[in-house]
Formats: sequence, C-alpha cells, structure tokens
Amino acid sequence: MKVAFIGIGSMGAAIALRLLGAGHEVHAWNRSPTAVQQLAGVGLLDSAARAFAEHEVVITMLSDDQALREVILESGALAAARPGVVHMVMSTISPRFVEQLQAPHAAAGVHYLAAPVFGIPAVAARGELNILAAGSKAALDKVAPLLAVMSKKTWPLGDQPAHANIAKIAGNLMITQAIESMAEASALVESHGLAPAAFLDVVTHTMFACSSYQRYAGNICSDSYEPGFKLSLGLKDVRLALDAAAVRGASLPSAAIVRTHMETAVREGKGDRDWSILALAAREAALGRE
Repeated sequence: MKVAFIGIGSMGAAIALRLLGAGHEVHAWNRSPTAVQQLAGVGLLDSAARAFAEHEVVITMLSDDQALREVILESGALAAARPGVVHMVMSTISPRFVEQLQAPHAAAGVHYLAAPVFGIPAVAARGELNILAAGSKAALDKVAPLLAVMSKKTWPLGDQPAHANIAKIAGNLMITQAIESMAEASALVESHGLAPAAFLDVVTHTMFACSSYQRYAGNICSDSYEPGFKLSLGLKDVRLALDAAAVRGASLPSAAIVRTHMETAVREGKGDRDWSILALAAREAALGRE
C-alpha cells in the first residue's frame, strides 16, 4: 500500500519504519526535511499536497490543533487529494477541532479516520501500540492491514471521529493523575520515615500492577526523567481535557491540580523532560514546599 506521513517525529518515524519493513511503500513530508532524510527507505515529499495526491493513505502525526490547521487546511493540501484517500489522523487534538475538520474532508472526497495511540516510540517499533479508531467502516477496513502491523490491538470506537480523541485525552489525563497520586502518596510515606521506593515497589506489583504505574514509579524512584513523552505535550493534553469538560459544563478538579503542577514544572524549564517530572512539583506541594 502507498502510505504518506505528514509529521515525522520519534513516534511517526517508528511507525513509518515498521510499515516499510512490512513491505508498504512509505513517503513522508516534514517541516524539517532532515527528519525524513535520516530514515533509510522512506521517500521525501516536497509538500503535504503531494501526500494526498499520490497516496492511498495519509497519516498525520502533527503536534496539536494549530499545526493541523496550518498544514492541512490553510495550505490547501486537501484540494489535491485523489478520490477516496483515507486521512488517518493519529495526533492528539481537541474534539471540537475534529468536528471542524469533517466538512473540508467530506468536500474534498477524503475519508477522515481518527486513530490516536497509547504507547511510546519503543512500543511502536515493536508493533505493539493500542490504537483508538473512529470513523467510517469503509475507512477502517481500508487501513486494517496497516493497523495490524502497527498495533497490538485496534479498539474501534464507532463512526464519530471525535470519540477516539476524547478517549485518548481522557486516557492521558488518567496517566497524569497516576503520576500525581504516586508523588503525593510517596510524599506521605516519606514524611513518616518510609522510603518511597519500598512503598512504590509494593503498590506497583499489587493494587496497581500495570505498565504505566511501573514505568513512572521507576522514574520517580530513580529521579530520572529522560525524554519519553514530553511534559509540554502532556500539559497540552491536560488542557484539552479541561477545555473539553468545560464545553459540556463538566468539572475536573483533580485535573486542574495536575495542570498547576505541570505548569510549575514547565516554568522551571522542564518542558522537554518526560511528563512524569510533574511528580517533583506534586511532591513539593504535598510537603508544603511550593
């Protein structure tokens, strides 16, 4: 299958190489061509419009609403689309913007499929992502061979693309709250003289024995926050969750606390570190050291 990527960060690169290894023809456009040139076997496109004009499936992994607006809508890239192309949007973007994308895609004859993922680049390289997919059955069927290469499991969430995005945002919110809760609980046990590492070893192998808790507990215990998923992007997702709640008149009080701690860490210059570094701000707040 002829596949084009628009946006080729670490996650996109891992997925592109995975598809290439499975025998698919892969090209990519990126604002910085160097990122594409470093991927052996991936062809370089000179515009986003060529992705839609020359490929069966276009995958975008751009960072946020504004990046998609500029690259897909304001550039006029959709006007060049071949009939029936599937646009698989794997970015984490706001449900409200997803709704705004529907009409221009329909007018251009492009099938829009939301497919955000749970996983990190190392997981993508192994083809073990969990992919949340929502859109037309025809679009989902067409990209099924690609999803099979990328994912451990694809979770179909119906024909409304925004549902995949709200599920991804809610899931990411839960991860940040897991980090917050471990930081606060560690501060509590530490204040009573128990080593946080001993406590986290217990809870991440009993009540919370899952990869997210174990991965981020490891970061907290080792005080090591090397880039995995950037704090700045995690903050964007928490803000998306709060905005999405506000649109429906809902309140997310614990999310507001997490946002505050993430904003503190970003102000301290930690935005490029792994998002679990919010634990430092959460710990300081719990111990009254803000």
